[in-house]
Amino acid sequence: MLFLTLKMLTNLTKFSISILCGLLTSSYLMAQTGPWPNKPIKYVVPFAPGGVSDSVSRLIAQNLSIRLGQPVVIENKAGVSGILGTQIVAKSAPDGYTIIGGTITTHAVNPFFTANLGYDPVKDFVPVSLVGTVSNVLVIPANSRFSSVQQIIEELKNKPNSLTYGTAGAGTSQHLSGQLFQSITNTQMRQIIYKGGSQAMVDLVGGQIDMVFETVAAAKPMIDAKRVKVLAITSKNRSPNMPSTPSLSELGVTGFEMQSWQGIFSPAGTPKAIIQKLSHEISQIIENPEVKDKLRGLGVEPDGRNSERFSEFQMTEIAKWGKVIKDAGIQAE
Repeated sequence: MLFLTLKMLTNLTKFSISILCGLLTSSYLMAQTGPWPNKPIKYVVPFAPGGVSDSVSRLIAQNLSIRLGQPVVIENKAGVSGILGTQIVAKSAPDGYTIIGGTITTHAVNPFFTANLGYDPVKDFVPVSLVGTVSNVLVIPANSRFSSVQQIIEELKNKPNSLTYGTAGAGTSQHLSGQLFQSITNTQMRQIIYKGGSQAMVDLVGGQIDMVFETVAAAKPMIDAKRVKVLAITSKNRSPNMPSTPSLSELGVTGFEMQSWQGIFSPAGTPKAIIQKLSHEISQIIENPEVKDKLRGLGVEPDGRNSERFSEFQMTEIAKWGKVIKDAGIQAE
């Protein structure tokens, strides 16, 4: 009888421990899978601190943290035209706790320049929100012998490859602007590659190169100081930041439209409910007048397109720039 009692107590103890473990496990799982978000979110910027992508991401992260009630932590993972950081996010868990500030370079044109990219900008990501677009301006040295876009076109028609344009490398907005310009005008000019856009602008001021298609934010201080002359803007229409500057399309380069962009992506497989929540919150942030003013101060025209519309836009951009790059005879290396 005593043996049976001890055995029953032992079994009861095991049963109690089993229930307790089950409760603890359930509590742990509930803590991990509770309402999103219940822990900090990592916001990867695949470029170095201080640039437009970094500044835009920090502005969005600060406001997103307030709206979600969780820290949104910026991590700069710069390298190889944004490829390094983008590869990291492509392999991250699709749980809504890792997002990336993607651009036209990382999520539209990189596949056309790099053969073994290590990620697919469409299959490995879900577009969350298009934060805004960034226009470039065509600028020339202050003492340039040219005073109009048509004069430059005529020079290139008569003397192919006689003029140079500076860029920060393949796939950058400066490069894409130059390629589109050549494609539409049926001209040829030489690309001079620099480590950064600022170095190209220094050589432009010094007269070592003939032109640069630089972002509005980077070029405007030099334009205002009359160190360079601005001929046109690359957006389809005039920019509120530079209302007196005509668009290239307006000046006869029909169909010209080049705007780089800043967006937010999440790894493929992220639950739709999380994507919708993120998209909604970011849209609300961008609608804030103070945020709009700050974005425009960075040279970014606020957009706020949701996930579905951003996805359509991304596919359009891939098709457009893929054709421009292939028509130029550029092959992925």
